[in-house]
Amino acid sequence: MSSVLRPPSSGSDPSLGTGYRPISSHLAITPPVSVVIPAMNEAENLPYVFKTLPAWIHEVVLVDGNSTDDTVDVARSLWPAVKVVEQHGKGKGDALITGFEACSGDIIVMVDADGSADGNEIVSYVSALVSGADFAKGSRFANGGGTDDMTFIRKLGNRALCAVVNRKFGARYTDLCYGYNAFWRHCLDKIDLDCTGFEVETLMNIRVVKAGLRVQEIPSHEYLRIHGTSNLRAVRDGLRVLKVILAERSNRRDLRRRRTHRSPQLHTGRGEVS
Repeated sequence: MSSVLRPPSSGSDPSLGTGYRPISSHLAITPPVSVVIPAMNEAENLPYVFKTLPAWIHEVVLVDGNSTDDTVDVARSLWPAVKVVEQHGKGKGDALITGFEACSGDIIVMVDADGSADGNEIVSYVSALVSGADFAKGSRFANGGGTDDMTFIRKLGNRALCAVVNRKFGARYTDLCYGYNAFWRHCLDKIDLDCTGFEVETLMNIRVVKAGLRVQEIPSHEYLRIHGTSNLRAVRDGLRVLKVILAERSNRRDLRRRRTHRSPQLHTGRGEVS
């Protein structure tokens, strides 16, 4: 049964509309939506990020990575109700995990603070979730997506790593290393995030498949970072992503061996990701 409902028409029982958040003239939802934005020294970019965020979202959680500029003050001036959370560790993965823990919404959306993501696309992610998906995964290479911010080497690396994940875990991804995603909060209990760097996005993509969650790719356009320079390093972070893939593959094999040892009848592989 779909969770997509229209707002009650005039004359309907007023109680039916309690808690509904209008997204458009034809669509309303009940689940509160939290947007998590990890940021470190992004004061110049935040105005571009916040101006595209839909007014109907429930909360914005800004995870401040010990910024030395006016990141926090700018965020509060742009979105007075913003929930600011201080990051005590380091790395994007650590920031996201910190932000997820602070969220109160049933749906969580991940948005970068560099201005490369268009907040207007959030409606597509949320629509996929309320229509039945567990995890809405942004893709720059799905039909309708695109990127202004990838070199040829990064595209080649992303394609190769994506092919490995698809083959080894039975996924059908068109994009692997992209941080614009959304999911139901309950997914966190099934993917158990435990990494701190940029590779967190790859880890999430692998573990949602291993957990048997329903994934829908959402075409997304990635724009150029507006101000500042990225901390992403293609070779270094590509190797970290590969390390995650190999570790997850090894864990999968170990789990299969334990299941086979305990219950030989499970050797058929039913219920496992091919």
